[in-house]
Amino acid sequence: MSNTDIPVTNPRTGEVDYHVPAFDAGAVAAAAARLRTHQPAWEALRPSGRAQALMALSDAIGRHGDAIFTALSEDTGRRLMARVETSAVRDWMGYWAQRAPRLLSEDSAGTSRMAPSVRWSHRLIPYSVVGIISPWNVPLLLGLIDAVPALAAGCGILLKPSEVTPRFAEPLSQAIAEVPELAGVVEIVTGGPETGQALIENADAVCFTGSVPTGRKVAVQAASHFVPAFLELGGKDPAIVLPSADLDQATDAILRSAVGMTGQACQSLERIYVHESVMERFLERLVEKARAVELNWPDPERGQIGPFIFPPQGAKVQAHIDQAVKAGAQILCGGQVEEHGGSWCRPTVLTGVTHEMAIMREETFGPIMPVMPFSTTEEAIALANDSDFGLSGAVFAGTREEGEAVAEQVTGGAISVNDASLTSQVHDVAKNSFCLSGMGGSRMGDDGLMRFLRKRAILYQSGTPSSLAIMDESLSRGSGPGDDAPDH
Repeated sequence: MSNTDIPVTNPRTGEVDYHVPAFDAGAVAAAAARLRTHQPAWEALRPSGRAQALMALSDAIGRHGDAIFTALSEDTGRRLMARVETSAVRDWMGYWAQRAPRLLSEDSAGTSRMAPSVRWSHRLIPYSVVGIISPWNVPLLLGLIDAVPALAAGCGILLKPSEVTPRFAEPLSQAIAEVPELAGVVEIVTGGPETGQALIENADAVCFTGSVPTGRKVAVQAASHFVPAFLELGGKDPAIVLPSADLDQATDAILRSAVGMTGQACQSLERIYVHESVMERFLERLVEKARAVELNWPDPERGQIGPFIFPPQGAKVQAHIDQAVKAGAQILCGGQVEEHGGSWCRPTVLTGVTHEMAIMREETFGPIMPVMPFSTTEEAIALANDSDFGLSGAVFAGTREEGEAVAEQVTGGAISVNDASLTSQVHDVAKNSFCLSGMGGSRMGDDGLMRFLRKRAILYQSGTPSSLAIMDESLSRGSGPGDDAPDH
């Protein structure tokens, strides 16, 4: 481990009040080596034994829940979401403890249709070490959302929290230490980019959640080592509001998605397209509701919007707003990042935006709602699909049929109809990220576990093996299309 400590900033105060050690390449390699030593015994527990250990970890997290909550709330400036994260990871463990044994017990054997004398069966082989690099916006949940199914599959876990929000690592490590079966197969390493690079060097598969630029670097490094990479990257999610939509429901859902967690979620709605016939009424409702939203400052137990977690994020959001206004956009509410030790931003609604503006093309990651009108459904779909991203989106319509007809044409891995960001609630349905929003198997649904397993085929010849005679070149004389091929 390096002697270097990394400073951590409290987003509410803007002050450095915590430090974590930076694991160097040697320390990361040693952690991975320990995992490889213990992983075979973990795999040998079978799915039912691993499920019992996961439930024991859930109980241990419950015992350390207050410490984990405190760490998360100090790192993110949020109290409610800190409680939600702590509770949600326990639910996640319960889900996989129940689902994994059923999923992994399904028979996988048969007879080859191409060679009827060959019987086959599959063995599922977990990756020994899965490296996970988690993001700063939902630190605990978005680390364990990959780690828990990987553990259920029989893998060892090398987890690196974001250096922006690493405080949960200490109480989580204490909880893990209370479960002997898991203590040897979960290693948490803290540090910056160098630690992440070392993690990839020592992993058999990599999960990364974060920005597209960093995701590209992870993909390149993983590919250079022939290591599969599962990337969950940024989004610029669109919402389409058709003229038949219930505007009260639409504005409620859009505001929650765009503004919740200060817009610091990959599936936050960041582009809103509204039919011109309802544009005025939509804006009236949205602005009225947006103006009623309160910051959770100075009282952290009041309000709906917390601070920007990552210190530079406020400046980025303000730059997007300022650039849009300079290019002709109008601010209907909000629009100014406020400094109260940390940085806050009230819900901001903009009109007069175009796709030439960064606020409509780049991931903003703030409580910003740029709204554009459209004349036809075809135009709305074209606007929604005019993006480098394809994570998710939303369609609001008068009927399910009308909404789904549009949703089927929107580029993205999960399109919510008459709601928004449903993937934050629905984890048991597989979906893929499109375009620059990610690559690799789905982290949702059964695929979320199966991606950590490779298939080994055991092929049994029940007949007589072929001899080298089938390769005799004399068989080539006179054979051609329609001639009988040699027996195999």
